[in-house]
Amino acid sequence: MVIPDKKDKYSYADYLSWDEGGRIELIGGVIFNMSPTPSRKHQQVLRELSTAFSIFLRDKECEVFFAPFDVRLLADNKQDEDINNVVQPDLSIVCDQEKLDDRGCNGAPDMIIEVLSPSSVKLDRWKKYQLYEKAGVKEYWIVDPINESVETHLLIDGQYKFQGVFTKEDTVTINIFNEMKIDLNQIFL
Repeated sequence: MVIPDKKDKYSYADYLSWDEGGRIELIGGVIFNMSPTPSRKHQQVLRELSTAFSIFLRDKECEVFFAPFDVRLLADNKQDEDINNVVQPDLSIVCDQEKLDDRGCNGAPDMIIEVLSPSSVKLDRWKKYQLYEKAGVKEYWIVDPINESVETHLLIDGQYKFQGVFTKEDTVTINIFNEMKIDLNQIFL
């Protein structure tokens, strides 16, 4: 991907003007290159999670989206040139249809799931964790396909509270959908 001019901070308007050769994210106006093509294991886990959520959410208000899908955070009532947080989470669950447009999601999804890649660990565990917390994402999962684990965080009073780490032998309840449970044996094949 060729970025036309060097700046200290970039906006969503800049992002939209770049050619479509590579995948990047903006956090606080800073460019983060997304990792190379995800591993087969990463994609298998993402497929199984997407399937589980898609089946559960069928005929409900909420929808599940998978990357690449632009999520503009902290963007309420802002013009493109004033938006400087654009991410492409592995999975986004959005229940407020008003946040959806032809360019993705404008505002915080109800839930975000990031599936770790070796090159994304620091970004997913620190920068995105902080961004998602500040933006008001209600539930955040960090999925480790290598160690076959799911770490869950729930937004309570504006801060993430660690809910636990679950492994292949566990069944996880989705906090924003108490009636939904996922058997991790069906995710980590």
